[in-house]
Amino acid sequence: MHDPLIEISQDGAVRTLTLNRPAALNAFTSAMLAQMRAALDAAADDAGVRCVVITGAGRGFCAGQDLSDPLVNPNLQPGEAPKDIGHLLDAYYIPLALRVRSMPVPVIAAVNGVAAGAGANFALGCDLVIAGASANFIQAFSKIGLIPDCGGTWLLPRLVGRARALQLALLGEKLPAAEAQAMGLIYRCVPDEELAVTAQALAQRLSQMPVRAMAQTRRAFDEAGRLEFEDALKLEAMQQSRLGFADDYQEGAAAFLQKRAPKFSDR
Repeated sequence: MHDPLIEISQDGAVRTLTLNRPAALNAFTSAMLAQMRAALDAAADDAGVRCVVITGAGRGFCAGQDLSDPLVNPNLQPGEAPKDIGHLLDAYYIPLALRVRSMPVPVIAAVNGVAAGAGANFALGCDLVIAGASANFIQAFSKIGLIPDCGGTWLLPRLVGRARALQLALLGEKLPAAEAQAMGLIYRCVPDEELAVTAQALAQRLSQMPVRAMAQTRRAFDEAGRLEFEDALKLEAMQQSRLGFADDYQEGAAAFLQKRAPKFSDR
């Protein structure tokens, strides 16, 4: 049997999804994208999952789209029409990016080695990004005549501002993890040998927190980017109203008043 393109493991309430094409630096294929979306759907539907970690097998996180995939391979047979890359985005990347942003639990990207092209933006779409010191983020699209995708045009300016976003996108240069942290592109850079342990420790910590409220915080931040201030205030009020009736608020408030550790359960 072939090894799965996405390896799935669980430690307590933390589920880890590992991109598993190490010989190809975990470059995406359409089959791999479909398996990742299915794995995220399964995690979203499983009440026993309270945090998800995404990482890569071997020496890289993800080198982006595999150009040998039949849906995008530029080497045409006689009489064959050029491939419509937009179809790949519509059918695979857009549903995957939306799935990450709508997860009911926090999602951590643990970036080991290279994260290029769609692989970089897939990672940046996660809630928290931790990278090993040897990791690099590369917006490689300009080198093959394309624009950033998998949410890159939306994410990059919001994370680092327009000037730096254009620098990354137009020049397509390697951005070391330490510099990515310094400019606010990622949450944290750690020594390579500490990456897996640090990511798991953070995931375990998040899994004990009120994950419903954290998912709603992500939603509020995303929505606020397109709202006027007054509308953002109204969205906050609507979400606080819903969360205020949930068990986690009752438990959190009671634990605070009783000076004890809370036990959150909502999802």
